Amino acid sequence: MSALARHFLEMARNNIWANYRLYEACARLDDAELKAERTSFFPTIHGTLSHVLIVDWYYIDALERGGRGRSVFERTEPFEHFADLRAAQEESDRRLIAFCAARDDWSLEDIVVLDRADGPKRETVSAVLAHLFQHQIHHRGQVHAMLSGTHVPPPQLDEYFLDQDAHLRAEELQTLGLPVR
Repeated sequence: MSALARHFLEMARNNIWANYRLYEACARLDDAELKAERTSFFPTIHGTLSHVLIVDWYYIDALERGGRGRSVFERTEPFEHFADLRAAQEESDRRLIAFCAARDDWSLEDIVVLDRADGPKRETVSAVLAHLFQHQIHHRGQVHAMLSGTHVPPPQLDEYFLDQDAHLRAEELQTLGLPVR
């Protein structure tokens, strides 16, 4: 596996791990706290987590050539209950890991067609993956900030890549069935 393909696979693994940590923290909130209005682009924790999932669905579907396109955006909060949202996010994260695990340098340059309101747009797989990971990081940061206004302390989300932090993530990676590096 090339360095770039390995990087995208590690980003996908980081993604499921960061979501796991964030969802573990959010699970300590009750439904009213998850849906309370707060200062952010999407005004609730539940709404922001829903947005992350829906956008994941959109891009992963495009990467897999599933054909759903913009139909994934029909509901802004597809799950009323946090547990269902969490399970769907983990399923999406695992699909992304599987997709990235099957990449090589050649397939990273394949063209993906994105169904946009103003017509189809063509992008490379590598550009879509980079954008998707950036989107996830951006909105996890918003949830992290919203958690600061609750009784639940926001979790560390930046302890994945460095070897010196391995002991801080090992147990969670084992729980997720991921390699502990």
